[in-house]
Parts: sequence; C-alpha cells; structure tokens
Amino acid sequence: MVAAQAAAYALSFAAGHPIAADVGQTIADGMACSVPDRAAIEIILGGVSRIATVEETEIRSAMRYLFTDTHNVAEGAGAAALAALLQERARMQGRRVAVVLSGGNVDADVFAQTLAGS
Repeated sequence: MVAAQAAAYALSFAAGHPIAADVGQTIADGMACSVPDRAAIEIILGGVSRIATVEETEIRSAMRYLFTDTHNVAEGAGAAALAALLQERARMQGRRVAVVLSGGNVDADVFAQTLAGS
C-alpha cells in the first residue's frame, strides 16, 4: 500500500517501471518516497497483484483504531496496512487476513491531534 500523497510506487506498479512522483504532506512519512528503487519495482511486479492507495483520513483513522481498540501506538506508515484493510473490508469479508503493525515513532503532538480527530 502507499499513501495517496506519496504514490510513486503505485504509479510505478501501474506503469511497469519506476516513475518518480512528487510527495505531498503525509502523516505516513516513513512511506514518503519520490523515486522508487528499480530493483524493488522488479520484485513487486513479480509477485504483487495490486497496490492499495490510502488517503490521509484513512491512515489517521487506522491510527485511532489501533490505539483505542488495541492500545498500540502506530505512526502513519505503521498504520497504513490497517488503513488499506479497512478500505477493502468488503473485499476481505470472510477471509483470514493479517496486517503487520510496525513503527511507533510518532510525534506526541501529532498523535494527540490525530486521536482528537484533527
């Protein structure tokens, strides 16, 4: 998955080769890549069926869900996998799925604003 504000890998996947793209403001700064790695794109093209693109509001919602429902703190990039799963909940209905929670390095003020819904 990629953040909508950092879509270089999704664009590259669609094109079948690396595509550079501007990076906008995103809470998922750990995923904010403007120039994809050619070797990584080749690996992705060899085994990935699709790349989900998640919006900032979806990432922030996933961060809130993780904290309120599981008492885990996740930075934006760490919560993006859950955001993608929530986005595709109807498609995943009835399947056994998992997401990896990684990264809790979020600024305290940013996290507080996210929890408050700002």
